[in-house]
Amino acid sequence: SLPAKLINGGIAGLIGVTCVFPIDLAKTRLQNQQNGQRMYTSLSDCLIKTIRSEGYFGMYRGAAVNLTLVTPEKAIKLAANDFFRHHLSKDGKKLTLMKEMLAGCGAGTCQVIVTTPMEMLKIQLQDAGRIAAQKKLMAAQAQLSSSPAAGAAEPVVETRTTATQITRELLRSKGIAGLYKGLGATLLRDVPFSIVYFPLFANLNKLGQKDPNVKAPFYVSFLSGCVAGSTAAVAVNPCDVIKTRLQSLQRGVNEDTYSGILDCTKKIWQKEGPTAFFKGAYCRALVIAPLFGIAQVVYFIGIAEFLLDMLPKPRA
Repeated sequence: SLPAKLINGGIAGLIGVTCVFPIDLAKTRLQNQQNGQRMYTSLSDCLIKTIRSEGYFGMYRGAAVNLTLVTPEKAIKLAANDFFRHHLSKDGKKLTLMKEMLAGCGAGTCQVIVTTPMEMLKIQLQDAGRIAAQKKLMAAQAQLSSSPAAGAAEPVVETRTTATQITRELLRSKGIAGLYKGLGATLLRDVPFSIVYFPLFANLNKLGQKDPNVKAPFYVSFLSGCVAGSTAAVAVNPCDVIKTRLQSLQRGVNEDTYSGILDCTKKIWQKEGPTAFFKGAYCRALVIAPLFGIAQVVYFIGIAEFLLDMLPKPRA
């Protein structure tokens, strides 16, 4: 039932985000740093420096936004895919690969309603620590290079903002369109992701089914979700890099700004080379693999069905 799909998608999203959010934060910071202004060299370096400068909970900056919006986001994605698969199948016949991809395309298109503002707010909060650390480093270098007579430079103090403050400012200055900055890039990432993920998962999962009418074992669903998720994540990583850059409102010292998808693509290619489009790819694979593996296991177990069965039934 639809309520069961929505609950399952929400539970899966909450569990997954809690487990992998620090890696997602590192992915955002690695993707946003440009040549000449590199603060982090790898995933582990980013997490270690984040803990040292911002504390353990610094790794979860922006998690509240994700935890709030991931339930409708994942619910829409999973339920929409099931909806399109159901309506594309005729008399219960097996879907062709093209129809499976079409169902995934529909799911990816529907989810951006929630994904775009969620990613927009999350990125601002995740990247704020990198920009503050960069400013502190630049201030320290300037102080060392200046003469003793010039006096000590004023310390850089980071002003922390919340998702609510960012939302209010964007709505005040740009209206609802402010929250949907990077919508085109989000579509370029999420639609191909769903086109790759859902058919790949469905076909991998079928390999573990001894009988078409019996579910595959839970570990098969988990592994299928992990493999399909990581494959799709790496495949669309260039679009994710572009989306992250476009949605970042604050820039570090001497970092480029972009007017759109083509301008962003051109500048990254010319100044950072083609390998820049795969920044954070392994982080994204590490995030997406367990996220969708957990999602499929929650679907397999049917937690929502159990919860719905616990509710009191209306009397006849």
